[in-house]
Amino acid sequence: MESKSEKIKILVILGPTASGKTGLALQLAETVDAEILNADSMQVYRRMDIGAAKPTSAQRGRVRHHLLDVVEPDEPFSVADYRAAADSAIADINARGNRVIVCGGTGLYIRALTQGLVNAPAGDEVIRMELRELADREGNSFLHGLLEKADPESAARLHSNDRMRVIRALEICRITGRPVSQLRAGHGFAEAPYECLKIGLAADRSALYEAIENRVDAMIRDGLVEEVRALLEEGFPPSLKPLRSLGYRHMAAYLAGEYSLDEAVALMKRDTRRYAKRQLTWFNQDPEIKWIEYPENVAIIVRNAHDFFD
Repeated sequence: MESKSEKIKILVILGPTASGKTGLALQLAETVDAEILNADSMQVYRRMDIGAAKPTSAQRGRVRHHLLDVVEPDEPFSVADYRAAADSAIADINARGNRVIVCGGTGLYIRALTQGLVNAPAGDEVIRMELRELADREGNSFLHGLLEKADPESAARLHSNDRMRVIRALEICRITGRPVSQLRAGHGFAEAPYECLKIGLAADRSALYEAIENRVDAMIRDGLVEEVRALLEEGFPPSLKPLRSLGYRHMAAYLAGEYSLDEAVALMKRDTRRYAKRQLTWFNQDPEIKWIEYPENVAIIVRNAHDFFD
């Protein structure tokens, strides 16, 4: 165990959805005596197992996991909440003499944990509502165009259809008079509370897309429709943020009669491919990530993990 003067080491396994992160993290954890800390924004929600691709009960039985099933779908859970809970879990793991593997594909969670948070202002619901109404009236591209004028760097980083983050960036511009990119540059993400090795799972694009298709098919076989139906019957509205996520919004639309099941599945596959591309765009901004082809180079990853912890 590290002395108090040293930073705790954390190994981060990241990459796009369906790239094999869960299986690799389990293998590594058993190899180096580690516990796994979730860094997937959907896996923090209870009752959302299949669509969130959570580790199974058998997998959780092999290695201790943290930050799974933290809140109900209608409870707020911010990136700051994640950072605080993750810091607490890492301190607990380290105090018991075990190693830490962070596993997930939510880039904002990983950045907040490893580099710190920008000191951005609290939201202004009046401004936010005005921007939402503007987007409803003029379209997401119009809103993205406003961001291009106010904060070109953030606009280049955000897709025009990422409405929530585009609105947040514009909201910060209006509140502070400064672009988010300027706040990020001022912060510099210089805070590095942990010693990190970030390993990104690189895969051939066609192989990744095939894995995504297979995963979606497996989710349907495993009961995703029934999982979404149960959530809706328990009173969780489809407008909830977690239920607007990949898979859940598609199956909710199917259950509402907006699509046939085949149409909903096809849309889910398409949107998951698009999401994987956005994840890669995000991660490619981080020069600290060591990209290794997986699964063909698993031995290299295992060796890197051992060298890092030893």
